[in-house]
Amino acid sequence: MARATQGIETAGLYQRDFNLWVEEQARLLRQGILERVDVVNLAEEIEDLGIGAKRAVKSNLVVVLLHLLKHQFQPRRRSRSWRASIVEHRQRLRDDLRTSPSLRGYARDILDDAYGDARERALAETGLAGGSIPPASPYTLEQVLDPEFLPD
Repeated sequence: MARATQGIETAGLYQRDFNLWVEEQARLLRQGILERVDVVNLAEEIEDLGIGAKRAVKSNLVVVLLHLLKHQFQPRRRSRSWRASIVEHRQRLRDDLRTSPSLRGYARDILDDAYGDARERALAETGLAGGSIPPASPYTLEQVLDPEFLPD
């Protein structure tokens, strides 16, 4: 079946219509018409995919850590929504690490940074004094990812 994008000049298409550009790049690659592929922009978009995956891992780590901290340091305020958030973001992490196992090393590398962000948010949300939440993560990556782990 002929596509509407057949034969489109890709010069400037990237800026005019990103979705159409993506479809055209995929078509060119599938058909092996490599000389017409917008290599510069395609390479940039591929790199951005990796950056986005890393951002998602950090974001999900921060959310899990935030709720683990609130669970541990505000036991009287524990809620189902905190637990549900922990479950949801652990599932997201599990899925991301399953499809891209190399992100596990990245998660390990940024755990301290993610913890710092989570701690800052936990202090802001709870009103607890800075000294009540440890400055370094009391949780390992394995605990953060463990669906059964909750600090007490």
